[in-house]
Amino acid sequence: MKPISKDEDRMWEEHLFREEPDVDFTLKVMQKLDGVSMESGEAESPWSRKVPKTRWIYRTGIVAAAVLLFGGGAWLAWDRTSAPEEPVVSAVNIPRLPDIPVPTELREAFLTEDYKRLKPLELVVNPNIKIEDQGYTFEIKDVFVDRSQIVFLTEQTSPDDIRIPVVTPEAGKIQITDVHGNSVAVPVVDPQPSGLNYRKFVFQLNDVIPDQIVVRGELNFLKIPDYYDAGTNTIVKNNTTVDWSFQFNIDMTKAKEMATMTPMNNTYTTPEGLKLDMTQLVRTPNGTRLDVNVSLNDQLQAKVSEDWKEQMDILYHIEIPETNEYRIFNGSRPYTRQAKFRLRDLSEANGNGGWLKLSETWDPAFVTVDAKNIRFVLDGYTLPVKEEKSIEIDLEQLPLTTTTFEQSGDSIVLNGYNFDAERGVYIPSGSGTDDQHSLVLLGSAEFSNEIVGDKWVAVDREGIEYPVSFLNSFKEINNDEKYVTSDLKLMVHGLYQNSATKFTLKRTVVHREYRDVNWEVGLPSYSSLPWLK
Repeated sequence: MKPISKDEDRMWEEHLFREEPDVDFTLKVMQKLDGVSMESGEAESPWSRKVPKTRWIYRTGIVAAAVLLFGGGAWLAWDRTSAPEEPVVSAVNIPRLPDIPVPTELREAFLTEDYKRLKPLELVVNPNIKIEDQGYTFEIKDVFVDRSQIVFLTEQTSPDDIRIPVVTPEAGKIQITDVHGNSVAVPVVDPQPSGLNYRKFVFQLNDVIPDQIVVRGELNFLKIPDYYDAGTNTIVKNNTTVDWSFQFNIDMTKAKEMATMTPMNNTYTTPEGLKLDMTQLVRTPNGTRLDVNVSLNDQLQAKVSEDWKEQMDILYHIEIPETNEYRIFNGSRPYTRQAKFRLRDLSEANGNGGWLKLSETWDPAFVTVDAKNIRFVLDGYTLPVKEEKSIEIDLEQLPLTTTTFEQSGDSIVLNGYNFDAERGVYIPSGSGTDDQHSLVLLGSAEFSNEIVGDKWVAVDREGIEYPVSFLNSFKEINNDEKYVTSDLKLMVHGLYQNSATKFTLKRTVVHREYRDVNWEVGLPSYSSLPWLK
């Protein structure tokens, strides 16, 4: 397929990441689709057989966007006939959302559609939480409530009305429990940003919850951090401690009524020994959630790195034959569609095994909540596995000749180096200073596998190990379906200009991509949906 030009890239970027589909843009695309067929030369429907798993379409959402317009729901496939008889284009009829005003903070946090879906069903509550201590203010306004998730924004401001990130989801200081203090929800990953002025909190509720739940913030003795004042272009030093503790109850009766929860018992084991066990499909007015347990057999467990549960991803797509919808979900890849919310629950995991619980909630704009006969198709998965490969580096020779590293379909060509200031939070042990410049290896690279999750290390002649990391991301995909960059920057942290000139560069963990899978599941349907009655 012809690569997409940069101009087209910009056009897709402008329109694919809008809060709502642009009607004029959708119309223009539909007009351009005139003459494009979704059918093969046979009379057979494209949904009556398995869609070929060509890898290129799974690599990047930009490429996928050239094939399908997921904002407005118009879908097409490349022409497989030399002379199409008649255009067959399907436009998915997503129900129009009510025309109601949406608070500014919700629009900024990409929650416009959520609000419009839940507000008419009385699934948006205002706990009236606004706490001020020494001029520092913490506020919670609207809380989105459904049977699957609890979502709310916090606004945290200084006395001079500067937004400051004091309480974050990662801190774990806000919890959801029953009236006895037992946890009934866990934090989940939200790929959408909270906006510049707010912090978004998302929790996934347990399978069994009471009618009354408690949202509790244990925010006493809270240290206000130093913060940046854009007006004066200065860092405001701070030693203030505040108490923003709060608590409010939520009645879950209506949310529990407005949902369907269907148990599942579908399992599949890949040739390598990874087992997937679908346990439940949950439908709410604000999304469809699939729960999957992931475990490894003993042989595969011995091969993977200890953090495999944090790094692995499943790659899949969703087919809805009745509306010709085709949705690709590719884990954590750049520029790809992701689930609306993602839970990676490690509570049943342990060092020697156990299982990982994955939950993927699909946005109704991508997978309509009233869709029937949904087919889940596994396209692959990724796992960080222990595979060691090394090369010898001689800095005196590197500018004169290239050095190549090849492993598991990945290739790095090093052709130079420089020294750069440390980035991030890494502070070299025993350096005595934070202004040292570490070695940066330069070159180009092609990766067939994932990059995040790899583990690299440099070892000098005295056996001292130096952590290694990529300074730049890989967002370009070539015609061979590989991540590529011609501007590779590989930092060897703590290896300074007056340090060793000869060392060993090793990759000890490869985040492998596996495509040898064959699994399709028809997800449970329904007779009626309570919020549509």
